[in-house]
Parts: sequence; C-alpha cells; structure tokens
Amino acid sequence: MHERTMKDLQEAFAGESMANRKYLAFADQADKEGYPGVAKMFRAIASAETVHATAHFRTMDGVGDTASNLKAALDGETYEFSTMYPGFIKDAEAEGHAAAKRSFHLANEAEKVHGGLYKKALEGLAALKGKDADWYLCPICGFVHEGSAPDVCPICKAKGSVFVKNPAC
Repeated sequence: MHERTMKDLQEAFAGESMANRKYLAFADQADKEGYPGVAKMFRAIASAETVHATAHFRTMDGVGDTASNLKAALDGETYEFSTMYPGFIKDAEAEGHAAAKRSFHLANEAEKVHGGLYKKALEGLAALKGKDADWYLCPICGFVHEGSAPDVCPICKAKGSVFVKNPAC
C-alpha cells in the first residue's frame, strides 16, 4: 500500500475511533439531562463511526487470525501499562492534576489485568475453541473479570452490583 494512503487510513481510523467514544460520552450526558432522543442519536452515530473505523482498520490489514490478534492486543496493553500510563501518571503528579493522575492510575491497573487476560487466552487458545464465557466490566475503572462479578472491584473498590455483564460497546 502506498505510504500516504496508509497514513491517511491510520489518521481516519484514529479520528473515527475517537468520535465513537466522544459520542458515547455525549449520549450518557444527554440521558442524564433528560434528552433520550438525543442520546439515541448520539449512540446511532457512534455506531456509524465504528463502521467507518472498522472498515479503515481492515483496509490496513489490521485484523489477522485470533492468535495474531491476541498477540497484537497483548503488545498494546503491555505498552500502555509499562510505558504510556506510568509516564502520564508522572506528568499529572508533577503538574498537581489529581483527577488526571487517578484516571491514569485506574486505567493503568486495568490494563495490567487486560494484558494478563490476553496472555492467558493466547497461551491456552487451543483449549478455548468452541468455549463460551461470561465477562463482567467494572464501569468505574475498566477492570474485566471472567465468570461472575466479584463482590468488590479489586482496583477501584466499586461494588460488584455495578458490574456490566458481557458489555457491548
């Protein structure tokens, strides 16, 4: 693929991905303010942005077989918890931004768990063929757990009752 086109695809993928996340946050706010129709519009358009992002990512040959996808996901999570977030935490601490420091810290701890889940799946991939599982997401910090919700989130201490079963984003 041509260099400029690949750069354009990467930029489009990043932009569409960020738009999806922003619109979902906007939808939550619209719901809180009593605008359910506007919230649904934000969610519909967020889904459209996912269609665009996925098409761009596939065009970049970003999706492989499950083993290579697990490896890529593990590599990404490992970078985040070993390099990216520790640097961000230091910056926020140096600048006295407590909310950013907490946000980065919670994400960093969750990324460590995500990396472990990807590593375990990659190492035992053959045994997972055809098997189903339930997954629970802590909506406060992003901790993910298999099987059933824990009583308390081990990262942020949220109650297990707030966990979301098999979230679809």
